[in-house]
This record gives sequence, C-alpha cells and structure tokens, in this order.
Amino acid sequence: MGFRVLVLGAGGFIGRRIVTALAAGGWARPVAAGRHSASLPGGEGVEVRALDATDPEGLAPVLEGVGAVVNCVAGSAPNIVSAARVLFATAARCAAPPRIVHLSSLAVYGSARGEVDESTPLSGTREPYGAAKLVAEQLALSYPRAVILRPGIVYGPASPWWSDRIARLLVARRLGDLGAAAQGVCNLVHVNDVAEAVVRSVRAADVEGQIFNLALPQPPTWNEYFRRYAQALGATPLRRISGSRLAFELALRGPLLKVTEMLGYADGAPPLRPWLLRLCRHDITMRAQRIVQALGLAWTPLDGGLAGTAAWFRAGNRTA
Repeated sequence: MGFRVLVLGAGGFIGRRIVTALAAGGWARPVAAGRHSASLPGGEGVEVRALDATDPEGLAPVLEGVGAVVNCVAGSAPNIVSAARVLFATAARCAAPPRIVHLSSLAVYGSARGEVDESTPLSGTREPYGAAKLVAEQLALSYPRAVILRPGIVYGPASPWWSDRIARLLVARRLGDLGAAAQGVCNLVHVNDVAEAVVRSVRAADVEGQIFNLALPQPPTWNEYFRRYAQALGATPLRRISGSRLAFELALRGPLLKVTEMLGYADGAPPLRPWLLRLCRHDITMRAQRIVQALGLAWTPLDGGLAGTAAWFRAGNRTA
C-alpha cells in the first residue's frame, strides 16, 4: 500500500506539485486532500479525499491512517491560521502522531532587511498574510514532530503570480525596468525544489524540530528577474517604467483595469498591486545553506527554470 502521506491544500499550485513528486518516488502513497475533490490531482497511486482542513472531526480519522502530513493550506489569513490550529491540535491527540512538514513563508521575516537565516529573530508584521503565516509557524513549533520549510518566491509553471501574471504584465509592456523601485532582492525558488524539499523532509531521519529556508543562493534583484524572464518570454526590449507611470497605474489604471477585467475587456494583464511594489523594494536576502547541508538539496538554475516556465506560458497555459 505504501507509506501514506496526507497533503492538505493539494489543489493549490504547490500542493499539486508535491502530490506529483510523492507519487513519482514509488515509496509513498499520497492522499490529496482539499475542500473540493474535483480540483484535486489524481492519477495512479494517488488517493483523493474531500476534506475541510479546518474541521477537526473530519480531519481526525484521516490523520490516524497516515504516516506523515504536508500542510500547504493557502487562502485567506483566517483560513491559514484556523487550518494550522486544527491540524497541530488534532495531530497531537493521535495514538501515533505523524510527522508534519509545514510550509511557512519568507513573509514571516516581516520588515527585516539584509541577510536572514533560520536563526534570525522574527519581528512580526501587520500585513495579514505574513501575520497569519507567523501564527501558523508558531503553532508548528509547539508540535514536536514538525519540520518547517520557509520558501521564498515560488515560481515555475502554473505559479499564479510569479510566473503567470508577471508574464502577462511583461508581455503587455506594463512591467519592466522599474529603476530604484525594484532594486530589492527577489528570493526565488523553483516549485520543483520546494516539492523535493518536502519529499526529503518527509523521509529523512533527525529533521524534526528543524526549520529550513528555501531560496536560490544568489538571488537576483526584482529588476533582474523581470529582465531575464522577459528575455525567456521574448518580451524584449524591456521597457523602462517611470515612477510617474507607476503612480498612474496604481491610482487610476489599476482600478479601471480591475473593472474591465471583471467585464471581460482587459488587455490580458492584471492590475499592478501596491503589495507587489512594496515587495520589489524590500532588501532582504534569504540564506538557505542549512537544507543543502542537512538534506543535500540542489537548486534549479534560474535560466533553466525560467526557460521552462516561459515555454509553459507561451504554450497558452494560464492560471485563474
């Protein structure tokens, strides 16, 4: 039957890739769980289970039958916190509590600047997503059998924002060289590397209680990411976007595009978001040597990762 691994949030971008990686190894039987079974990945060797991760009564019997859990529940900030609270409390009551690989986020570092590693104190953030991820991580730390992964900017085929929507903005020439507004560090990590980190965290001995950052060792600036991705997409020359144009986009064009997008008349590119521009200025560099040393993880080279992602986009694939 194989070692059963429950993947919560399996219908999402990262969750789907984790299910695929677990099934491909041959040693595990992934249980893909989410609220709507129609959105969950299936295939040979994969169990599909409609499950509300915030419902302890529904979760408890499923936990008793698995050897490990991967928590990649996404959605709203309240949903992230509620699912984590239910998961760790319910797992602690199991007769044989399973190992839980919990996906946290770069966002837990808040407004920290400069280099950060797993030992950097977390100062917290008032931004809802980051605050929710921090609370969820604190719940994970209270569970003795947890392994915490902190991915940076997860790109690759089917990444909703970092690969699909960024590509649409670049192709529409509404994103490009932003000058000083995008000189922050883009802590990229390919989705395949995240999935591999999860697989190794499930299988390895002596990793419970540990935290691992996930990011390229030499991350580009956001301007550099836009330039290299535009080259892979064939969306060159890269346009210089002035500060005044960014202000116009945020103040007027963005809200207008949101309306036309809902009506079906948009130019195919989403509105720029203030949070994206804040992130593009954030000078924070994740250091991720610990997982390389502990689990031997290797990183997908950026040019190769972008080439594959651009090919996916040019083939006409899109996310919601």
